[in-house]
Amino acid sequence: MATALERFYASGGEDLQLATIELSCPAWPEPILICQGYDDITCMTEDGRLLTFIAGAIDVSIPKRDNSGNQNVGFAIDNVTGFAQQYIAEAIDAGEPVTLVLRIYLESDLTAPAERPYRMRVKGVDFESLSVQVEAGYYDLINTAALRHIYNVSEFPGLKYWP
Repeated sequence: MATALERFYASGGEDLQLATIELSCPAWPEPILICQGYDDITCMTEDGRLLTFIAGAIDVSIPKRDNSGNQNVGFAIDNVTGFAQQYIAEAIDAGEPVTLVLRIYLESDLTAPAERPYRMRVKGVDFESLSVQVEAGYYDLINTAALRHIYNVSEFPGLKYWP
């Protein structure tokens, strides 16, 4: 079954796609909600929440779909007011992870994302004069240890070599 975004690409109509970004962190009282464009939009998320995204100058580079194992998405957020830098600095000071959700909506249908959202963890942040450059990535399965628990002699004495 074709997604709404696939039908949009095939139709060549006058509909527009809108990228929205939700940045969240346990250290923040509320998430950062930003959308592409000049007008604030209110959208329904995939889990039924009604969120109002603040219009801003964002640029998103969506990752290619391949089997490389580690895909990153880069984006730039307008930081004229400085709120993004303030929130991200709070997260760094608290040592908490920042989660990014990228949703693509069609202007004609804001009741649900046009395709499945991209959920990523923020890996790096670079503050420039009037923008914040953020790099986020998916779960890195290739570089994950096979055994999550580290076995040591104090917890598992049978591991010790006895000559």
